[in-house]
Amino acid sequence: MGSDLKTQQYSEDSLPEYTPMPWSLKEIRAAIPAEYFVRDTARGLSYFGRDVLLAATAWTCATYIDPYFQQAATKELLTPIGAEVARWAAWLVYWWFQGLIFTGIWVIGHECGHGAFSDHKIVNDVLGFITHTFLWTPYFSWRISHHRHHSNHASMERDEVYVPKTREDLGIPDKANEEIDWDEIFGDTPIYTLYMLIRQQVLAFPAYLLFNVSGQKNYPKWTNHFDPNSILFTKAQRNVVIISNIGIAAMVYGVVHFSSIYGAGEVIKYYGIPWLLVSHWFIMITYLHHTDPLLPHYRGKEWNFQRGAAATVDRDFLGWQGRFFLHDVAHFHVIHHFFPKMPFYHGPEATQHLKAFIGEHYAYSNKNPFKALWESYNKCQFVENEGDVLFYRDKKGQAVRRPAAEYRVKSKTQ
Repeated sequence: MGSDLKTQQYSEDSLPEYTPMPWSLKEIRAAIPAEYFVRDTARGLSYFGRDVLLAATAWTCATYIDPYFQQAATKELLTPIGAEVARWAAWLVYWWFQGLIFTGIWVIGHECGHGAFSDHKIVNDVLGFITHTFLWTPYFSWRISHHRHHSNHASMERDEVYVPKTREDLGIPDKANEEIDWDEIFGDTPIYTLYMLIRQQVLAFPAYLLFNVSGQKNYPKWTNHFDPNSILFTKAQRNVVIISNIGIAAMVYGVVHFSSIYGAGEVIKYYGIPWLLVSHWFIMITYLHHTDPLLPHYRGKEWNFQRGAAATVDRDFLGWQGRFFLHDVAHFHVIHHFFPKMPFYHGPEATQHLKAFIGEHYAYSNKNPFKALWESYNKCQFVENEGDVLFYRDKKGQAVRRPAAEYRVKSKTQ
């Protein structure tokens, strides 16, 4: 009864209005002090060196876990069951922190891909190739598509990833909300939704690289990041795609080689599970940056670069751990979309100037990221087939924001 009442009370006309940002990119850039665009190679290398030292320290500490908790003295002290529980608890601690440290190393590669790490292209490409290859990302191939994402973010026609599905894509009839059996369309149990969410967190990045999952639907069926002749790349980019593939092939060889020496179980414990956490954190962070019911998407002439850049949200992600280990990648992502070549360590100060200039068009959330992930996954289901300024609708066809009158398209659903 309460749910029915809520549906009846829902009114599209009562939603808060949104007017797209009016400023040019030149005006916004002028509001940011020039010193925040300066790249310091030595400073960047110091962060990278810190990450490598942390990873090596965590790895070294992990080598003591099994010998210590499996020795007779420890079992006598803690009891055999207690020692086993403590052993796996220690591995959980290692996986948590090594996953964060590895993710920070991936972020350094991401900086290199944007040219934000150093003024020297050779430094960016060598370090980016090494760090991303180590973490199973085809550096040059992903850099190319990621650049296109930044150049077209929030464009329904041209963005590369997290492109919303439309009403038509999901086969939802263009009728008034009360005339649609939403349970028939989205009637998944919470357990099934949780399963799908976990699947996204574990598999989404490999699925995007291999099968273009969540990418542009008008690309050919077998679009992927490993085919040098893919629509994602130009003929001039073919050789660097091949170099990326060689790097991933070397990783395959390395994992197989070390598994034959130390055993697959050891490779999984020390490297495999932290890498899975890198994939999880990376997908969670990027999904939450670009997927929120308050963020707009655009079609046609209403899109421009700066509007697309503002259609992302900064988040307080894991508190101090997110800031320290992840190099502020989640905390100051909006400024990164406006100016991808700005080094991450200038993000906090530059964001204050950006926020002061664009005001309400700056999006920030301090919501618990796991709660935000669940809510966004459930609320951000589709956008309308028509209209040039769009907001996500939930499993009842309801939005939380609507375009201002001059951008609004009336339909049977409103």
